[in-house]
Amino acid sequence: MKRQSLFFTAPEKVEIVSESFSGPAKGQALVRNLVSAISSGTEMLLYRGLVPEEMPLDASIEVLQGSSCYPFKYGYASVGEVIAVGEDVPEAWLGKQVFKFNPHESAFIANLSDLIPLPEGLSIEDALFLPNMETAVNFLQDGRPVIGEAAAVWGLGVIGLLTTALLVQFPLGNLVTFDRFHSRRQVALALGARASLSPEEVQLKEPENSLFPPGRDGFDLVYELSGSPSALDQSIAMTGFDGRIVIGSWYGKKTAELSLGGAFHRSRIKLISSQVSTISPELSGRWTKNRRFEVAWQQLAKVQPSRWITQVFPFEQAAEAYRKIAQEPQETIQVVLKYS
Repeated sequence: MKRQSLFFTAPEKVEIVSESFSGPAKGQALVRNLVSAISSGTEMLLYRGLVPEEMPLDASIEVLQGSSCYPFKYGYASVGEVIAVGEDVPEAWLGKQVFKFNPHESAFIANLSDLIPLPEGLSIEDALFLPNMETAVNFLQDGRPVIGEAAAVWGLGVIGLLTTALLVQFPLGNLVTFDRFHSRRQVALALGARASLSPEEVQLKEPENSLFPPGRDGFDLVYELSGSPSALDQSIAMTGFDGRIVIGSWYGKKTAELSLGGAFHRSRIKLISSQVSTISPELSGRWTKNRRFEVAWQQLAKVQPSRWITQVFPFEQAAEAYRKIAQEPQETIQVVLKYS
């Protein structure tokens, strides 16, 4: 059997290669890919060569446990259709639309335990956002917003917008978002953010431009999701005494200086590292990955993030899709590959 697979072959270079592979074995299914989503965060770090080569691509996903030494495959959001099954697999699986954490390729073999059937009525485009919605749910579990709090979100890529969509469902006192691109700020406002500003508009020391109610010294809860290390320093500057900063960005090889010798030193600010591959130890007694997936599916049906798909490229034009994200990020939110 043959399939077309996307390989990262050098910094800012991808190629589609024809591969041979065997059919489904016992307990497995053959899936024809329909669509896959390109991550503008982690995946673009890999595209640019900004990830330490000694690190596994993703230690929590079996097909991504290799290193980022070229060439390698990547991708973690594919929705396809089961077109063949192996021994001991019920024929009821045939024709099912399923989600899998899988690299970009036209077809793949999977164990049934790795396939997640789509809920009835959910579009394949909305289902593509499952990993990002699970991440956003994880961020809220780690940040634990409280009624009446002032919260902020730095970075309005897909995960930032999903996090905003969840936060607006809480009775917060205030929610402000930040992003350098006007189009993304408009989406956040439409979701229900009280204000959405560019980083250049933030002037915390001028009372007339204050983002906080009188008497407040900063935000109670800040999410740093921009992927820019310098935004972490800005997050610290706007967080109040005993506030919490959830760091959801992965910076790869990027570094930045932090101003920790001033107000931070006496402010008891908590920096919380949040990553979706695990569940907070405080919650793991009652929460599992499957339970979190259930919440993510429910929120996908409610939020319907497929409206944020800005471009759909045929799989054969994948190189152009990556160039678009890298060179014209102001015009993209979610870019999708479609398979013929």
